[in-house]
Amino acid sequence: MLLFTPAALALVMSAASCGSENAKSGPTGAPPKDNVAPGSPADHLTVSVRASAQAPAKTWTLTCDPAGGDHPKAAQACAALAKAPDAFKPVPADMMCTKIYGGPEVATVKGTWHGQAIDTRFTRTDGCQLARWSKAAPLFGDVPPVR
Repeated sequence: MLLFTPAALALVMSAASCGSENAKSGPTGAPPKDNVAPGSPADHLTVSVRASAQAPAKTWTLTCDPAGGDHPKAAQACAALAKAPDAFKPVPADMMCTKIYGGPEVATVKGTWHGQAIDTRFTRTDGCQLARWSKAAPLFGDVPPVR
């Protein structure tokens, strides 16, 4: 078994270095380009927040890199989204959630973000929804804290 160790080590080391030049640059030696440029029209969200399901909505737009749109706190909202890449991911249907009620507020977010279509709803009706809301809280503006 010791006879195969140097050969195996050499094989692993050479395999680890394969393709490293192509991973760092494109075929012309230039750095690879992202498919979607930050802050492009492809990264555009429309946020609507209601104090309750029956209340009128406050609506604004948001873009990031640089922070923009008519969102009242665009920089804070962009920072929150940067820290929570899964902020738009829904709560799994089989997730067990505490029955902690956070309030009647409802928010919808539509648009595109990092090349992904976004069309989601946020509530504060249970512990799972509260955790999800908290990840993106600056996106919703000045909403009362959890009661």
